[in-house]
Amino acid sequence: MSRASALDASGASELFQLLRDGAPRTRASLAQSTGLARSTVAARVDELMRLGLVTPVADAVSTGGRPPSQFALNPGARIVLAADFGASHATLAVTDLEGTVLAERSERRDIADGPEAVLGWMVSAAHELIDGLGRDRADLAAIGIGVPGPVEHSTGRPVNPPIMPGWDRFDVPGWVQQHLEVPVLVDNDVNIMALGERALAWPQVEHLIFVKVATGIGSGIISGGLLQRGAQGIAGDLGHVRVTRGSDVPCHCGNRGCLEALASGPAIARSLRERGIEARSGNDVVELVKRGDLDAIQAVRQAGRDLGEVLTASVSLINPSVIAIGGSMARAGEHLIAGVREVVYTRSMPLATEHLSIVQSAAAENAAVLGAAMLAIQHALSPEGIVALASR
Repeated sequence: MSRASALDASGASELFQLLRDGAPRTRASLAQSTGLARSTVAARVDELMRLGLVTPVADAVSTGGRPPSQFALNPGARIVLAADFGASHATLAVTDLEGTVLAERSERRDIADGPEAVLGWMVSAAHELIDGLGRDRADLAAIGIGVPGPVEHSTGRPVNPPIMPGWDRFDVPGWVQQHLEVPVLVDNDVNIMALGERALAWPQVEHLIFVKVATGIGSGIISGGLLQRGAQGIAGDLGHVRVTRGSDVPCHCGNRGCLEALASGPAIARSLRERGIEARSGNDVVELVKRGDLDAIQAVRQAGRDLGEVLTASVSLINPSVIAIGGSMARAGEHLIAGVREVVYTRSMPLATEHLSIVQSAAAENAAVLGAAMLAIQHALSPEGIVALASR
């Protein structure tokens, strides 16, 4: 029987799911939790220790006699690679199994250069980062990748991404695995931002919406502790929901009155230009707000109200505990969020907002790369992931 088969047969991978939260446990407590015999638990713990996935930690308090040994996840046993690709930037990080960043690299890189150029940079940089850490490349357990466009999650292929020429239906996992032979998970950027925000700031929250307001507007939805992608992978696509105020405003999607045509960075800049204020981009809007320009502040607050109109429906549908606002326009500070709160708290049912926090993203610009790491870690530490690690 292969080592992987032995691991699967022993059930050690299932036992590991109790240990992956990092909390120390004794063999006795594991036996009590699982209902297994202590001898069975001991054999499975030994197998996980041989893999390096769990390690002994400080002994538990003794109730008499020899103190019982405790075991917990060994976060340094393996590493994962996390990649965040934006329209014009690329960030790559190597993390341990708890998501702690061990090495990182960021560059200006155009996603429109195409998949082979962008992914080729990722593979080359990954080798350099891993070698620089003194780690064996066999320690790499999985890779998580976020891209700025829709993704068919089951295959990892981008689908009709508007700002990613050459990427449509490209087999991202297949191409990467020709160079790095580990599982490759791909998702859109706002989904992984939701994962990153929750991991950093709200690990105990089961219901969270992360909203990215930048060149476009989108959201990542976590419900029941799980990322919700929907039937076609576009759950959370708030940007093209109609907003009452903008019934005559055209959107690049071909419709009129879309939230994105009113409240995105370029849309706010356009509204300021119409008033004779020089603002060519969302970044210009943020700078105006930081300088205290009243017109810019009012425009950003109105964008928040428009966003709040759409989020009010989301609050009734999903009933989140947290709405975190991120993306480049969140740098405008409380003005955007104040507009969101004004509408959501006024129009939602009191029970839905009784314990609802509407906040600025705590992970900020690190949300995506941290979420990509979480995507990889969740797969690597799943029962099937543990079995796969054992077979290598």
